[in-house]
Amino acid sequence: MANNVKKEKGSDNGGNIFSGIVIVACLVVGVLVWKFIMGAEGNFEGGNPELGHPKNVLGTVYKGGAIVPVLLGMLLMVVTFSIERFSVLTKAAGKGNLDQFMKKVHASVNGGDINGAIEACDKQQGSVANAIKAGLVKYNQVKAEGFTSEEATETIHKEIEEVTALEMPMLEKNMTIISTMVSLGTLGGLLGTVSGMIKSFSALATAGAPDQAALATGISEALINTFTGISTSALAIITYNFFTSKIDTLTYSIDEAANTIVNTYRRFKGSLK
Repeated sequence: MANNVKKEKGSDNGGNIFSGIVIVACLVVGVLVWKFIMGAEGNFEGGNPELGHPKNVLGTVYKGGAIVPVLLGMLLMVVTFSIERFSVLTKAAGKGNLDQFMKKVHASVNGGDINGAIEACDKQQGSVANAIKAGLVKYNQVKAEGFTSEEATETIHKEIEEVTALEMPMLEKNMTIISTMVSLGTLGGLLGTVSGMIKSFSALATAGAPDQAALATGISEALINTFTGISTSALAIITYNFFTSKIDTLTYSIDEAANTIVNTYRRFKGSLK
């Protein structure tokens, strides 16, 4: 158990370092894209990113101001961590189709073929199969030792819960970052909007006729930041809910299999009476 704790702590530290590197890298890439791609001279009339009028969408987004690269970095974070979560959760489900695997396990367990169910787990692999296999192996142990139904139920459930507890941190890792982007995307867009509106009202407050160029720039900055922030937040909400649903499906499959294993043992004990 001590070795498992050490491995888990080492994995957490390594995962935290990876997450930190990804966050910094996304922000750096966001700045580079904004500065050198969106701010390229060819995107503006006269080749002047600061004074020239935008010729395309890239130039228009560049005019959103200094908040834009931060929002781009957040958007990249959502995309990057979504890809990482999809890969991990797909691996956790196993090599084959999860529904077919669960049907095979239920059929094998209900038919008393525990070894066949264990073989199916070995072929499937992944977090779900690992947890179910632990319960099946414990089933054989309690069966050999002649546990009562109550003792077997507690022992099998405890074994599956322990294995699931080791697997869950891997399934839920970085979900906090995605959920945080839901709020930060909105707040970042709002900050950019407020910044743009301040510039717009400053243009209106100047003496004499309002500076139409400054007014248009401020409004443009406000709208661009609003759009980018809402896009980031919307994507984060969709991906977070999608991955939460997948995690719930995996844990439900484990619980369902645990109940099947326990009920099978109860039938076995009942047949001996």
